[in-house]
Amino acid sequence: MTIKDTVRKYSNDLKYITHIPAKEVEILMMYLLEKNTIWLHINYNKEFEKQKELEKLIKRRAQNYPIEYLTSKVSFYGETFIIKEGVLIPRPETELLIDNALEILKNKKQRVNVLEIGTGSGIISVMLALLIEDIKIIAVDINEKALKLAKENAIKHNVEEKIEFRLSNLYENITETNIDLTISNPPYIANDYILPKNVSYEPSNALFGGSIGDELLKDIIIQTKEKDIEYLLCEMGFDQKIPITKFLEDIDTKSFTFYQDYEKFDRGFTIQFNK
Repeated sequence: MTIKDTVRKYSNDLKYITHIPAKEVEILMMYLLEKNTIWLHINYNKEFEKQKELEKLIKRRAQNYPIEYLTSKVSFYGETFIIKEGVLIPRPETELLIDNALEILKNKKQRVNVLEIGTGSGIISVMLALLIEDIKIIAVDINEKALKLAKENAIKHNVEEKIEFRLSNLYENITETNIDLTISNPPYIANDYILPKNVSYEPSNALFGGSIGDELLKDIIIQTKEKDIEYLLCEMGFDQKIPITKFLEDIDTKSFTFYQDYEKFDRGFTIQFNK
């Protein structure tokens, strides 16, 4: 069966799973062949010789298993990262955290020291290390598997000298007193929220933030203030702006702002504490 006919055949199996079934079949084929899109399309009428391997991947994808786990690859901020089962898959809206951090850090005239809480696959820390020349980052997580993967991504992008990966629950193992900014995409979903099937394959401890959902966010806010760190940038749930606003109004801050994601949902905040 040709590549073209194979795409047509398996697209039908994925039509209720994704809005781009043909594209996803091609992605899985390119993964198996270790080829790019241009090669695939030039050779559309050639025989596809990995039908059995592809069929296994299609069956898993047809059960809503994330394509990123199948290919061990995810795109973020224009770069390609390694991703593995047991570690949260990065979302495009998290790129906005990078943008907000750059706005604060770009004008610093000396080395900046950043802490990332809940680094997961390491994409935030790696991107900051790529985009800011003079930076030192401590990236923490409670998931040893995530820390191992994050280090792989740092090595892949040649920034491992800029990032120290550390096992820590929030600030538990942080003794440094020179941190300029903390950044985090923490778990913020309520524990009783029923996840879509595809998201249920991802680690629950990277998704659920407590009975309400914002408990961990509030812990991070309080602990960041106690550590006398000037800036805190966090992603949050679309329905958490009002409770977080009320919480911050009772805390001594210099300023706080919220931002929206690409779909115009409230998605995160930046806090500047008094120094």
